[in-house]
Amino acid sequence: MTLSRETLTVTLLLAACLALPAMPAYAQQAETVLRVCSDPDNMPLSNRNGEGFENRIAEELARDLGRHVEYTWFPQRMGFVRNTLKKKNDTTQQYECDLIIGVPAGYELTATTKPYMHSTYALVFPSRGEFNDLKTADDLLKLPPARLKALRIGVFAQSPGSDWLLRNGMIERAAMYAAQSGDPAENPGLIIGREMAAGKIDMAIVWGPIAGLLVREQAAHAPWRAVPFAPDPAIKFDYQIAMGVRFGEKQWQNTLDEWIAAHRDKVREILLGYRVPMVDESGKVTADFREQQARE
Repeated sequence: MTLSRETLTVTLLLAACLALPAMPAYAQQAETVLRVCSDPDNMPLSNRNGEGFENRIAEELARDLGRHVEYTWFPQRMGFVRNTLKKKNDTTQQYECDLIIGVPAGYELTATTKPYMHSTYALVFPSRGEFNDLKTADDLLKLPPARLKALRIGVFAQSPGSDWLLRNGMIERAAMYAAQSGDPAENPGLIIGREMAAGKIDMAIVWGPIAGLLVREQAAHAPWRAVPFAPDPAIKFDYQIAMGVRFGEKQWQNTLDEWIAAHRDKVREILLGYRVPMVDESGKVTADFREQQARE
């Protein structure tokens, strides 16, 4: 039997299609899902209930891309990138997630987007008479020497806070906490909040967003205040935060860069809602953090 040219063409095309592997469901859904790598219990950044500012930013990004958010949860500590962004599913061979909302700009374990946040460490303390004149962290050094020597100041090991205490001859005043707890349910905000509320420490030096969280949570009780550290040439207090993606995914990185550039005002609004202290383009801490506390 001789096949016509048309029949032969159709037969060859059908054979070629049958030889192709079936497209898995996850590939078909790739453009409808924003897969985010995140910590399930690390407020004010993120939690499983979607209450952190990173959750809010992810939702804004997903809506603008016409997607919905799906999370891969893992404690954000040693092994986080290896177990999320760089890990493939054994069945689908697809990466578990495609985006970390918050990493330091220039992070060595991921490619990073343009920064969307520039924040700084802060001193957080109860709002009471002896601390009323603290407008900056350095104002603490103006307290009478006897009072300084009586303070207990919470800091995390190998942090700018411990460096600052050491520089100012106050390291003996430090209540030192491990940078990473073996308990995934523990995080810096919980640790410092619990220790200050119990009176075990008088104040603490923490990452700015954590200071903002503590001030917010305490607002309905005995109020706490926070004052930010200005950028310092000798101690790195301020950090720029970007989004993290896999190396080599330049198109995805460009998409995120474009979104960040177009939505800086919205992102800033989200961050200020969490009382995150912000550093402006000239390196100065903006007034918003202090003004917001004064208004409330």
